[in-house]
Amino acid sequence: MTQPPLARATELFLEGSYAEAEAEARSVARTWEWRRNDSTAPLARQIVALAAGAQGRRDEALAVYDELLPVFGGLFGAEHVQTLKLRSDRAQTLTALGRHAEAEAECAAVARAAAGGTDPGAPLLVAAARNGQVYALNAQGRPAEAEAVAREALADPGTTERFAVVLRLGLARALTAQGHHDEALAEAERAAAIHGDLPEGSQGRLENGAIDVVTATVLLNLGRTAEARTRATAAHTTCLSTFGPTHYRTQEAAALLTRIPES
Repeated sequence: MTQPPLARATELFLEGSYAEAEAEARSVARTWEWRRNDSTAPLARQIVALAAGAQGRRDEALAVYDELLPVFGGLFGAEHVQTLKLRSDRAQTLTALGRHAEAEAECAAVARAAAGGTDPGAPLLVAAARNGQVYALNAQGRPAEAEAVAREALADPGTTERFAVVLRLGLARALTAQGHHDEALAEAERAAAIHGDLPEGSQGRLENGAIDVVTATVLLNLGRTAEARTRATAAHTTCLSTFGPTHYRTQEAAALLTRIPES
């Protein structure tokens, strides 16, 4: 997606200009939709789905993914990394819609398929799918399984530092859910340190607020309510400005704030 004519839409998406990215991607899709057997319009519509989801329009995003699945299968093949990426993105939307069991199964399937691939992008896809699996397992109240998947992914040499951040946050969620709060806080702090050391421009706006949400949750479980409220407030402010009020992380931060007693 980094090549013309999708470069501008991709750039806008990566910098967090989701509405502008969506508009640009829709324009590209309209311009190229008449070309048969060309991937430009479908890839542009994938950016539309990503941008819609980032703006909290999850049902709309899922509908686009569902329409694109057979198209990508026909263009690229069922096991191609581009098709698997679409399935991974769709699974993240299932998670945001609270359909965690479906998301877990799909992420596990994508990780298995991508693990046997030779495409240079396969290791990143495996890490992304495992991260989605960890989140879905935690959301279903299965933290021991989430911990096992997170640790396996973190031990994989193909896991990049950026994915190590979100995987450690998933691990922190799993640990605190099992009562291992001090260990969970150490993982959250490690994730924050790795994130801070990432090169500028590679940190990823889609992770905005995640470190503060997880850290606030752990601090609350440790009884450090004043610190928890500070971090949860920061998370909510960041998520509101990045994603808007309907995004699942914004809503998680808002719900967390209601659980923290005022000092």
